Amino acid sequence: MNNHTHPHEVIVSGIHLELTPSLKTFVTEKAERLFRHDNHIVRMRVELECDRKHDREHKFIAKARLELRGPDVICSAESEEMHKSIDLLIDRVDQALRRRHGQHKDRRNHPHAVEWDDVSLPKAI
Repeated sequence: MNNHTHPHEVIVSGIHLELTPSLKTFVTEKAERLFRHDNHIVRMRVELECDRKHDREHKFIAKARLELRGPDVICSAESEEMHKSIDLLIDRVDQALRRRHGQHKDRRNHPHAVEWDDVSLPKAI
């Protein structure tokens, strides 16, 4: 998917689910919101899963793994509809990216103090 309309790589896979082109385009359109925030994202892998083993209300699970500089961001969401799961997933990934950006900004603006009490510095000649 590395072409001019989608410069970022989004890999969508389905588990126990028929992956339609409309689901793929829905995921890529929603993921564009994430790529606007952080341009250091290398790749985004999305797994869409239908849980048929358990008879419960949450049957559709969406998982995402963002590969970027530093540790990857991994999130998941589940609901009774696939589109709703994708929306929840994108919101969670967006929140994780904002939190990560805030942590980087905090480290940049408030560096740790360096203690020079026990250090002997060499004398300049």
